[in-house]
Amino acid sequence: MSWNPPLYMRFGTERTRPALELAARIPDIAAGHIVDLGCGPGNSTEILAARWPDAQIIGLDSSSEMIATAQKKVLRARFAVADFETWTPDAPPDVIFSNAALHWSYDTVGLAVRLFGMLAPGGVLAVQIPQNFDRPSHTIPHAMAGEARWRQQLVAARWFDPATFTRDLSLARPLAAAGALLDVWTTDYLHVLRGDYPVFDWVSATALQPFLGALDDADRAAFAAEAKRRYATAYPPEPDGTTLFPFRRLFAIARRA
Repeated sequence: MSWNPPLYMRFGTERTRPALELAARIPDIAAGHIVDLGCGPGNSTEILAARWPDAQIIGLDSSSEMIATAQKKVLRARFAVADFETWTPDAPPDVIFSNAALHWSYDTVGLAVRLFGMLAPGGVLAVQIPQNFDRPSHTIPHAMAGEARWRQQLVAARWFDPATFTRDLSLARPLAAAGALLDVWTTDYLHVLRGDYPVFDWVSATALQPFLGALDDADRAAFAAEAKRRYATAYPPEPDGTTLFPFRRLFAIARRA
């Protein structure tokens, strides 16, 4: 799956705000080894580097495009391509930070528990997981993928079940059972977006990627045109031309005793 860092960062302020709020809730610990898992273009890594300027920080992402963009930043951090499903640290990290990445796993909860077990004593797992999977931003492409026109090409692109995505209790209970000291909360953002099809533009950099990437050029154009129409209906423009886009996110801080 190919990623487009400039398109992703078109809404960089809105995408970075959850990372700022997640980092702000991490306890004040002397972190010497920090991992930014699913670092994307490095916007979250910048936050960690500012919070812990003397730490050894590595940003990891499965997208070579994202890592190439992150490497252009002037930071005291290393970046590398890695798959979080199989990644293991060389030494136990003090902080594992993951902003809007773990939901790409087919076993988000199992992965979170495994990452928690990798921490150094007193270490912190800090994760943010989108919660919009039962809202039009995410149900629209899944509904389209189930329709006759797209079903055969997109059967493998339906990468999660909107009815069973990771919620607060489903994440908190296994982490607590693993011994985590927890701080868990959800936030509903109401983004004010501008442009002709801003919600389509937002999701085309993320949730639409598995669908658009599975289609040839002609079908991709047709799928995108229909998706734009449905998004404009689900998220109509306001009288001033802006579009209001509600987005819920789950945050969890899990600290080892």
